[in-house]
Amino acid sequence: MNIKVQIRTISDFPKPGIVFRDITTVLKDRSSFKATIDQLAKPYVELGVRKVAGVESRGFILAGALAFVLGAGFVPIRKKGKLPAETFSLDYELEYGVDRLEMHADAIETGEKVLLVDDLIATGGTAEASCRLIERAGGVLVGCAFVVDLPHLGGRQRLMQRGWNVFSLCEFQSE
Repeated sequence: MNIKVQIRTISDFPKPGIVFRDITTVLKDRSSFKATIDQLAKPYVELGVRKVAGVESRGFILAGALAFVLGAGFVPIRKKGKLPAETFSLDYELEYGVDRLEMHADAIETGEKVLLVDDLIATGGTAEASCRLIERAGGVLVGCAFVVDLPHLGGRQRLMQRGWNVFSLCEFQSE
């Protein structure tokens, strides 16, 4: 199944000049959703993944389903102030400022193999911060999986330069 052709493109969202790649068109179709999860899981089935971490918010959908398929637990990585218990937090830079991600301090045990999942990798700032949180908690990052890669924005290279494995189902070049 070609997931790329099912991804909706929306110009000027969330602001002028941005081309948004919308995976909700994939998620709403049960065959496409299942194929996406199966394809994302395939490289990690034999790696002994114990936790799948998902980045708020579309990453939650993917990570929950992947955790189920891989027989692993799910770890939410959220924006500041959304988690109720003790957290690890990390500030990271965005194109327009600074943001903070948080993860429960007890979400990952030392040495557990963790897969990071999100819908899309662009500049890699959010993914890098998420990976750093996972490692700070003692997790062993086995990879970073995305439905969409925007290679012209350099996120994949950013993560790979830090030694993290990156897998994506499709790429969109700049328009």
